[in-house]
Amino acid sequence: MNFRSALIVIALVGAWCALWEKVSFANVASGLIVAIPVVALSGSQTNGRRIRIGPALQLIWLVVVDLVRSTVSVVWEILTPTDYTDETIIGIDTQAETRSHLLLLVVAITLTPGTAVVDTDPDTGRLFVHLLHADAEPEVIEHVRRLAELACAAFPNSESPRDASRRTSRNEVTS
Repeated sequence: MNFRSALIVIALVGAWCALWEKVSFANVASGLIVAIPVVALSGSQTNGRRIRIGPALQLIWLVVVDLVRSTVSVVWEILTPTDYTDETIIGIDTQAETRSHLLLLVVAITLTPGTAVVDTDPDTGRLFVHLLHADAEPEVIEHVRRLAELACAAFPNSESPRDASRRTSRNEVTS
């Protein structure tokens, strides 16, 4: 087991203990019983990919802040007698470099209450997002682009030729 695999096992055991809300011998032992086979069977092969901790932590923090803010906003909408929503669907062009980055964006956006990705164009990186408040469109566009930037910075990858040609053709169209 290499250093990276050991870190993954430690993180999985920590998550296991957090699920049980207690660090005990039994929880650590059962966590190891689950984590070691998972890491061994999945193989911690990254195919040349790396994770940049700084941007990954920024991305996680931004998603957590989004969760809190949007939850408060949706609760406010539910509790107030007047309906202040003005729903809309907007298209946002992102600079997501790969389909994996686009998928990460879709999950991060749809995870937050009050927004949902209703469609994507993986060839162009365009997302179609449902919003509760149409007047928030400029802020949401900027925010999604920031999420895309952090996703690409946190999870850089060695591009396949298909991804490189897709990005090149997208840049030629927008130039």
